[in-house]
Amino acid sequence: MNLLFVCSGNTCRSPLAEALARKIADRRGLEDLNVSSAGTNAQDNVPATDEALLVGMERGLDLTGHRSRKLTPAIVSEADLIFVMTPGHLEQVKQMGGRGKVHVIDEYASGIVNAGISDPYGGDLEAYRNTADILEDELEKLFDRLQS
Repeated sequence: MNLLFVCSGNTCRSPLAEALARKIADRRGLEDLNVSSAGTNAQDNVPATDEALLVGMERGLDLTGHRSRKLTPAIVSEADLIFVMTPGHLEQVKQMGGRGKVHVIDEYASGIVNAGISDPYGGDLEAYRNTADILEDELEKLFDRLQS
């Protein structure tokens, strides 16, 4: 199964979600799972933000090799399930062929219609930690749902 996480710039939320999802999948012994990320407004080949790198390190995640990539219809077509960070990303992914396989991450995981996962970009380290906490919680629920 190919999971894709999508945010705006692909330097904060979606790289953290990608790394956290890999860690959770490994811990749960899930095989045959490919996890990637992209951004609706990303520039290609930009590293994760310093704050995302630091928060990742605190959680045992290595984001040093991450490079952003702009979401394309080809990337959308390769994914089996796509999880976006906010409802605003939803329509963009649907227009690229993602209809029927794209979901707002917290709505899919928790079943609660919400504003999604807020963007910590430009915020302090605490904003990034809060985002990572929320992502980790939602990803645990997401994997519970995928495994049921």
